[in-house]
Amino acid sequence: MGSGSFANMREHLDYDLIDHIVISHMHADHFFDVIPLRYALLYGPRKRETKVKLWLPPGGETQLRELCASFADEGAGDFLKVFEIGTYDPKRSLRLADATISFCPTRHYIPTFALRYENEGTIITYSADTAPDENVAKHADDSKLFICEATLTANEVEHGMRGHSSAREAAEMARKAGVEHLLLSHYPSEATQEELILHARSVFNGKITVADDHARMAL
Repeated sequence: MGSGSFANMREHLDYDLIDHIVISHMHADHFFDVIPLRYALLYGPRKRETKVKLWLPPGGETQLRELCASFADEGAGDFLKVFEIGTYDPKRSLRLADATISFCPTRHYIPTFALRYENEGTIITYSADTAPDENVAKHADDSKLFICEATLTANEVEHGMRGHSSAREAAEMARKAGVEHLLLSHYPSEATQEELILHARSVFNGKITVADDHARMAL
């Protein structure tokens, strides 16, 4: 739910049909588009009878309330008109209708959680933001699709505390997890699809795709 995701989503999905949103961590590029969604749900032409369940990591509700207080007349009150805010427990699975989501802490600058989505035998794991991490790879074990960040360019090095991966490091986690399909995301705008795939292909022999707006894939 980073910047631009709500507008992209509207090309394919009626926002009134959303039941749940699960946020991996409280960095702006991962949750700020809940704000335009809030305006659409609150003032849009269609009024849903039920609230959207917004699942946040521990401590996320406090951050969201502080943010809303800067522009909403009622602080977080307007959010509560359209969202039912919940805090997930990263140590327990979250049941959403027929799907189960489980969590794994990642290596990032703030508390961040990879998400493993399971529904009728289909497993999709989303790395969120993370430096290379054996536990994240284990969390993605046998996934049909592994959506993994590739923030760092081929020659870029993080000094000190690490919080991101390169395409090659994402592919190494995919190989260890034995996934079928690696979807590289969260990559720098100057990186080309060709170089990202080439970088990842050096260590992973499965299917590799680079995420792009409006791409579709059948699972």
